[in-house]
Amino acid sequence: MSELPAELFQQWTHSYEEDTEGVAVYRPADYPFPAARGRRGMDIAADGTFIDHAIGGADVPDIIPGRWSTADGRSLAISFPGAARPDRRLEILHCDDKLLKVRAS
Repeated sequence: MSELPAELFQQWTHSYEEDTEGVAVYRPADYPFPAARGRRGMDIAADGTFIDHAIGGADVPDIIPGRWSTADGRSLAISFPGAARPDRRLEILHCDDKLLKVRAS
């Protein structure tokens, strides 16, 4: 993968039931997930905007704005300027319009 796939730029919701050791699985926000008390997610926009949808109090999503960049087209370096949230890196293992697999560090 030399450049980021266009399918990456959408809202993704964590499908934790499908996770495997070290690999997190995300599905588009409109995917018919089984019932859950709360699900994390993220919006990745082509303009470098990143929105982290964390699980907040009372299972209500907590929205944390950030920025992403890439140097290699295979991973995202994510930062949260002005927020007390550590930077992170997402290695993209697979991405199409229905499935995103990443390894976080």
